Amino acid sequence: SDKIEDELEMTTVCHRPEGLEQLEAQTNFTKRELQVLYRGFKNECPSGVVNEETFKQIYAQFFPHGDASMYAHYLFNAFDTAQNGSVKFEDFVMALSILLRGTVHEKLRWTFNLYDINKDGFINKEEMMDIVKAIYDMMGKYTYPVLKEDAPRQHVEVFFQKMDKNKDGVVTLDEFIESCQEDDNIMRSLQLFENVM
Repeated sequence: SDKIEDELEMTTVCHRPEGLEQLEAQTNFTKRELQVLYRGFKNECPSGVVNEETFKQIYAQFFPHGDASMYAHYLFNAFDTAQNGSVKFEDFVMALSILLRGTVHEKLRWTFNLYDINKDGFINKEEMMDIVKAIYDMMGKYTYPVLKEDAPRQHVEVFFQKMDKNKDGVVTLDEFIESCQEDDNIMRSLQLFENVM
């Protein structure tokens, strides 16, 4: 009877995920964990997909003292790997798998992709500035009561100098990974991993 219920459920869903076996092979989650995640996802998103608006609402709840909408926008774009304006369960689980259980290298690659707003394979100073500013806005004035307006800019200047090893005005994935691995400060300050979710 479980099978019939599953069939019924699947016909009402607008988007059903690929087989759990396939997702289990592609992620660092067990089948059981995937089932639990899927249930939670379906509870929140009965249609099986999340749009950017939902992302913004979720983040607004987590950061009541700041404005999380810009950060949620960038994060949504990083989750939306197909760049089609919606995040399916598979996209969500793949990202979660990297952020929670990926290697340092995988996490850094994911974060690089978050910062590479226009997806051209490089991070320029403006992109880094946009993300850092979005993080400051999200954390709100309670977290950084004494920060001057130009704090994000100074923050970015320092990092960019460190990261742009060949001084060509852009940071490549290799430069990004190398810089983060040799400097714990950068790792922490880029809001990596632990706080990204």
